[in-house]
Amino acid sequence: MIKQDILEKQVKPIYLGIGSNLGNKKYNIERAKIELLKNEIKIVSSSNFYQSLSWPNPNNPKFLNIVIEIKTNLNPSKLLKICKEIENYLGRKRAPKNAPRSCDIDIIDYQSLSIKSGITIPHPRMHTRNFVLLPLFELNKDWIHPISKRNIKSLILSLSNRDIRTIKQI
Repeated sequence: MIKQDILEKQVKPIYLGIGSNLGNKKYNIERAKIELLKNEIKIVSSSNFYQSLSWPNPNNPKFLNIVIEIKTNLNPSKLLKICKEIENYLGRKRAPKNAPRSCDIDIIDYQSLSIKSGITIPHPRMHTRNFVLLPLFELNKDWIHPISKRNIKSLILSLSNRDIRTIKQI
């Protein structure tokens, strides 16, 4: 049993961001989690919900977001495919970029890998987004960005005052 615990701690985590700014946002996020579980994806932990302004247009409905830590044997491409299928299942329409959506699932970090072939991991803009950094910090206060090697505290401190003021934990 001890050997298994040691081996499990050596596996680096995978983090997904889930958000919604249309319909019953909390329900949409919880449904996304259920669909992930149905697809060989174990949820290890989940952050609290965070409400933030829609980006880049703050006049769009506010977003509700969480970050979850997962375990899966799926490779990054297959995981992304399943995330997109779940978004579609939950009613996401492929509208203009950054348009309001019922469900958005992003791979934030996949075992601290840097991938730029067909899929970009870590998420290319995650280090500038309050709705990713704050819930991720809640799950892992020691997280390090796989490319920049900056710790999450310094990334949060580099956010603008507006980004800090306009997000709230629910």
